[in-house]
Amino acid sequence: MKVRKIGIVSRYDKADAREMVKTLVDHFKDKISIAVTPNSASYCKITDAEIIPVEKMREEGVDLIVSIGGDGTVLRTISKMEDPLPLLGIHMGTLGFLVDTAAEDAIPTIEKILDGFEYEERKRLKVMLNRKELPSATNEVVLTTARPAKIITFRITVDHCIIEEIRADGVVIATPTGSTAYAMSAGGPLIDPRVNATLIVPLAPFRLSARPWVVPSDRSIQVEIIVPEKEAAIVIDGQHNFTMKMNDVITLTEAPNPARFVSTGITGFYQKVESKLR
Repeated sequence: MKVRKIGIVSRYDKADAREMVKTLVDHFKDKISIAVTPNSASYCKITDAEIIPVEKMREEGVDLIVSIGGDGTVLRTISKMEDPLPLLGIHMGTLGFLVDTAAEDAIPTIEKILDGFEYEERKRLKVMLNRKELPSATNEVVLTTARPAKIITFRITVDHCIIEEIRADGVVIATPTGSTAYAMSAGGPLIDPRVNATLIVPLAPFRLSARPWVVPSDRSIQVEIIVPEKEAAIVIDGQHNFTMKMNDVITLTEAPNPARFVSTGITGFYQKVESKLR
């Protein structure tokens, strides 16, 4: 598919990221239609592009989004789209598993994909708190005690079968994409993104026998608090925060629309893990 219009979103707290936005707009403005998010346009002083919020880019004809920053910028951008557009991450953050393209390679990489590109789909988690739908998760949903140094008791069920009742600081429910994020830090396994699975990892459990679970991605996972007068914080991809209490139930299923990442051929999952974590 030939690219007709690209969208650009950027972190704007770093001067080099702001300069990258200007560089890309200046280089590509006479070759292709460009849309920039309002905040990026304002902070980067962009006037030679359309100003379109991320959530409106698909309906305004954007074919792919260029995200300038780190994993946080990518996750924040995806979370704003009900049906995520393909995304190309330009690495201008810290350690990033979702951003493949180095800053010095940004222009040649975009030049290459303008005539057509392929993308990889990554499963996301649909998140329901009681009957209210929350933003979908690309990396993980973290349920953690709302009060520091206080543990909480969770009941976890998969397809209505109890698999664990744990006292812990919390629990991480992660996609394979998120297995290299918080779940990894909590002792969970690394999962190839091509594996259709969901990862459940306790956070500092009271019992040493509480271990991570890997379940099929098409299973329904429910978590509830079973001790009165305790509250938990719900954190989705580090971007969205909610609160759950006794008798609340959070349900996680496979989201209908996946995240989509532009394939650049730069590296594979195993090479990326080796280079990022050594």
